[in-house]
Amino acid sequence: MRTLVITLSIIFTVFIADAQTAPATNQPASVPSIVFVNSDSLVNNYDYFKAVKLKLQDLSQKAQTEIAAKGQAFQKEVAAYQKTASSLTPMQKAATEKRLAKKQQDLEALGQNTQKQLQDESADQNSKLYDRIAAYLKTYTKLKGYKIVLTYSKSNPSMLYGDESLDVTKDVVTGLNDEYKKEAPVK
Repeated sequence: MRTLVITLSIIFTVFIADAQTAPATNQPASVPSIVFVNSDSLVNNYDYFKAVKLKLQDLSQKAQTEIAAKGQAFQKEVAAYQKTASSLTPMQKAATEKRLAKKQQDLEALGQNTQKQLQDESADQNSKLYDRIAAYLKTYTKLKGYKIVLTYSKSNPSMLYGDESLDVTKDVVTGLNDEYKKEAPVK
């Protein structure tokens, strides 16, 4: 979750650089050239982000459940072996211990692979989130005549203060949600 907030901070920082090289637009003198978005509010109110967050939580929960079930089955198998170990021949003990060691390695590998898959999926979703917000802000800033969109977040305060008149968070969230509603649900 923290990586998503950091990603949002990076998005808005990129727009600072883009806005400095963008051609001037015809804007009234009363329109500010610098505005900001509260990234905390953005992630809490952007429906696409909420859907992605739920999807990632669901994937994580399913993975944890699967690994826990396999771990419990393995523990039961180890307990059964320990109960019968005294009645086994040395060759049977060695074979069983080798098999159990292999199962333990497989279980650990499954956990690592699952964690990697979840990280990859999270990174992919972060990238898609960035692309969606960046594309929207590019259009939004041209339409409104803004030059720079900064970000504000309590968890990562790169901007300490901004006058409320420069806060375009609600407008941006509304626009992003309107675009999202026009699309199919997150896959």
